[in-house]
Amino acid sequence: MEEKKLDLNSIIGFVLIFGILAYMLWQNQPTPEELEAQEKAKQEQIAAEQKENADQETVATTATDYNTGSGIDSLKQVELKNKLGAFAYSAMQSNGDETVVESDLFKLKFSSKGGYLSEVQLKEFVNYDSIPIYLIQDKNASFNINFGTTDSRILNTKDLPFVPEVTKNGDVTVVSMKLKVSESKFLEYRYEIKEGDYMIDFAVRSQGLGDVINSGSQINLDWKLKGYRHAKSISYENRYTDIHYEYEGGKDNYTGARDADKDLDDVTWIGFKQHFFSSVLLTDKAFKTANINSENLVDDETIDTVYTKAFAAKMPLALQGGEINESMDWYFGPNDFDILNAYDRNLDELVPFGWGIFGWINRYIFMPLFSFLGGFMPYGIAIVVMTIMVKILLSFVQYKQFLSQAKMKILKPELDEIREKHKNNKMKAQQETMALQTKAGASPMAGCLPALVQLPVFYALFQFFPSAFDLRQKPFLWVDDLSSYDTIAELPFNIPFYGSHVSLFPILASIAIFFYMRLTTGQNMQSQPQQEGMPDMAKMMKYMMYFSPIMMLFFFNNYASGLSLYYFISNLISIGIILVIKNFILDEDKIHAQIQENKKKPKKQNRFQKKMAEMMEQAEQQQKAQQKRK
Repeated sequence: MEEKKLDLNSIIGFVLIFGILAYMLWQNQPTPEELEAQEKAKQEQIAAEQKENADQETVATTATDYNTGSGIDSLKQVELKNKLGAFAYSAMQSNGDETVVESDLFKLKFSSKGGYLSEVQLKEFVNYDSIPIYLIQDKNASFNINFGTTDSRILNTKDLPFVPEVTKNGDVTVVSMKLKVSESKFLEYRYEIKEGDYMIDFAVRSQGLGDVINSGSQINLDWKLKGYRHAKSISYENRYTDIHYEYEGGKDNYTGARDADKDLDDVTWIGFKQHFFSSVLLTDKAFKTANINSENLVDDETIDTVYTKAFAAKMPLALQGGEINESMDWYFGPNDFDILNAYDRNLDELVPFGWGIFGWINRYIFMPLFSFLGGFMPYGIAIVVMTIMVKILLSFVQYKQFLSQAKMKILKPELDEIREKHKNNKMKAQQETMALQTKAGASPMAGCLPALVQLPVFYALFQFFPSAFDLRQKPFLWVDDLSSYDTIAELPFNIPFYGSHVSLFPILASIAIFFYMRLTTGQNMQSQPQQEGMPDMAKMMKYMMYFSPIMMLFFFNNYASGLSLYYFISNLISIGIILVIKNFILDEDKIHAQIQENKKKPKKQNRFQKKMAEMMEQAEQQQKAQQKRK
């Protein structure tokens, strides 16, 4: 019985694969400096929120008291009027309530205090616990414009009373929130909500405020949001929660959670992206500058949390003719590639399909294919079918790999003979080894290159499944949600890097990859001539055969079950393909006869082979010269 050793090409592939995975995990870990900055930012935020709440209470009481005039003397009314200044008229008109508007997609609330959206509910979706999806609720977000006045005060619109007005024109609902100096002088937030549309037209404009706004002061737009947790896995959701933005001219880019603070120039939209939902502010005219900030709010991933990350963006606005006039849009909705792509504003960059060739494969191959399959079959079955199609398409790669290994195995006795013959002259042994391989049409690299061809597909699919919105809350077999981990048992304790639950699909995928590696064991190692140090290398590879499935088990326990399902089916199919190739396609006798024929024919060397031969010949001449000098 032949001794089993691990396939060198498989090891190279798995080392590269797990290197990529380890790099991605490392990328998401904050440095000590970032942790210190986050803690400092958190303390500053707490202090700022306390001051903000105190100011809001003061202004709210001020507006109410001035409006009702109850329980205060005339001197106090004068003080309150001075507090509100020019916008005291707006306080008298505002009722201090919230305005509720609904469409087929939204349930929205507009706060009279501040004039901004105080609640955004996506009516078509619920979270992992069957609670409606709220992007904004319970003061987790704020929108504020602050500016200086001609009487040397700084006003924040979030503290001031707006007057609401709702009109409807067909399928469009218009909400006008006005901060009034008088009926003809005001600052207006205008929202247009359309049926069947996640994009809300938004405009900020002032009228007749040239004598109120200090044109020499800076006007800042501040937008903040704390992202609610919507998914079962806190760590998994937080990994895909970050800030995205686009530069003017379509030069898209984004900053992840590691970038706690960043200054931007000429940005056309800024998006606070959670795993499957986003809140995006778009502008018709690019913001000249902007500062964005993100802070991780998850201190312990083993403890339930309400929020994932806190986001903030600050952009200066420019006066136009002494007035504010900005046309913008709000997007509150799912990170569904088809929906985002339909707006033709590069919002599809919110879906992390990967960069370069990986993104290209996902956008133009896997996404259309998966959408087609999911259109007429359950999504779990669609994953299985797509996996089968991908593996069949790549089966020629495995065939080439095994063919090369078979050739090297047949040549091994001759290669060992060459090594023994020139055991005192390694350079000569290498020259004759290369010459023999060239004549026979066999090369160790021929087995490695096909394995590398599969890496772009592997990485593309690794990015695809966590980003596929269609998998969200789709069941399959015992799985409740293919976009999250499956659970067959809850543990009473937490295992570092593993979690407090047991997922079945990662176990099945690990078992499949173990048997796949055992099946491919020995093919390549037996084909290589024995060299010094090879026993130690073989021992290390043998350990890798056991280590790789264990690493897979731990790594994917908190990942989407759809991804684990893919790897399980993929490895099963790979095992089947290998068995077919070894038992029904590859014939070692025919390959041996073909090699002998090739050896008789003159073999033309390519440029690389010629260059290698020249280098080895020069090295041999130098070695001979050194020996003569000795």
